Amino acid sequence: MNDIAKTGAMAIQQRGENNAVAEVAAQREIAEVQAQIFMARQFPRDEVSAVDKIMKACTRESLAETATYTYARGGTDISGPSIRLAETIAQCWGNISFGVRELEQRNGESKVEAYAWDLETNARVNKVFQVSHIRHTRKGQERLTDPRDIYELVANNGMRRVRACILSVIPGDITEMAVRQCDTTLAASKNAVTPERVKAMVDKFKDFGVTKAQLEEYTQRSIEAITPAMMARLVRVYNSIKDGIAKPNEHFRMPDATERKPTSTSLLNRSGKSSEVPISPTSMSADEESQGESEIGDNDTEDVI
Repeated sequence: MNDIAKTGAMAIQQRGENNAVAEVAAQREIAEVQAQIFMARQFPRDEVSAVDKIMKACTRESLAETATYTYARGGTDISGPSIRLAETIAQCWGNISFGVRELEQRNGESKVEAYAWDLETNARVNKVFQVSHIRHTRKGQERLTDPRDIYELVANNGMRRVRACILSVIPGDITEMAVRQCDTTLAASKNAVTPERVKAMVDKFKDFGVTKAQLEEYTQRSIEAITPAMMARLVRVYNSIKDGIAKPNEHFRMPDATERKPTSTSLLNRSGKSSEVPISPTSMSADEESQGESEIGDNDTEDVI
């Protein structure tokens, strides 16, 4: 009887210690948020200086090359600012907190929140979504158990939502100015098209199973004869595939052996869903009815304050 009472007392003590640790962590987080808000109010952004920083950052060719993405929907190209550009704008704009955090992990899936918070205006956007611990390959579904693989999957799925959150709190005209400056930087680059850059681009696309012949079919000319504008467009296509916004077969005519059925062999995109309707590849001269794209998946929820 004494042993049972002793065990019960130890369990109560353990629970009390756990609650104390959780309370200390919660108080620390509240204090950090309050400190961020205080500093933002003490040192408000200079919008003119912030815009100058953004424009200056967009003159860097390395950023301009990864600043936008493009993908095809119904034969019409849809483009926009990439994750890298959104991060750069937020950093230069200042007093913005953004990121991804895992709320819980159970039953082979993670509940994740992506957010962006303007600490000056208190404008906050967050998206909560589910990520299944499954990697879709050409050989079928692969369940992930390695913590590092799960972390990378969650982070990759979260970054697209982070981009959408950042662009929701940044004034739209600022983003448009940044995109135009990046386009200008690429157009003015003297090294827009060189044999070395063309070869590097072909090698990068090989990582996604896209061959030189498919690139030539897409541009409708020899890869050695592409123009700076075509090179810039290929860069945007590559960015969209790399960031998981589009799939190779949405831009290029893939061989039958690599075509993926909408069941276990479809690729998982950033939103954690696979496309059930194959989209015909489009060339640069295609002209069909356009379709839109939703930034929020079926399992996403969004709060805007």
